[in-house]
Amino acid sequence: MIRAIYPGSFDPVTLGHLDIIKRAAQTVGELIVGVLNNGSKTPLFTIDERVSMLLEVTEGLSNVKVMSFSGLLVDFARQTNANVVVRGLRAISDFEYELQMAQTNRKMNPQVDTMFLATGLEYSYLSSTIVKEVAFFHGDIHEFVPESVAKRVQEKVLEVTRT
Repeated sequence: MIRAIYPGSFDPVTLGHLDIIKRAAQTVGELIVGVLNNGSKTPLFTIDERVSMLLEVTEGLSNVKVMSFSGLLVDFARQTNANVVVRGLRAISDFEYELQMAQTNRKMNPQVDTMFLATGLEYSYLSSTIVKEVAFFHGDIHEFVPESVAKRVQEKVLEVTRT
């Protein structure tokens, strides 16, 4: 069985992320959505909130697990016995960075391969950063994220702008 990891910050999870999750889950035996706890970034949502949102939106996908991790992806892969990393590509500009990361991961752990999935055209422009920017300017984000996530983003934006 192929066990894969789809890593990311997911701050917040977008419809583009969900598209990659669903397609990867159809391709592999088990997909672990690895929510990165990156100390060098200041996310809008806590690690627990991001895991919770992902658990909610992947509820119907029986072969998908959601876990948080920090540190190197290759170490997380080793801990979870995963041998494939799934990465979504939105544009050609993503490829250069993702290829470097794939080659570095492969050098650090030859047992880990990377599978690239091209994002669906309808999500090729979409990123968590764009979602947050639109939300902070009180724009409608319902076309970018699942409904339950849109509600949480709007609540979090209100909370952050009040303080």
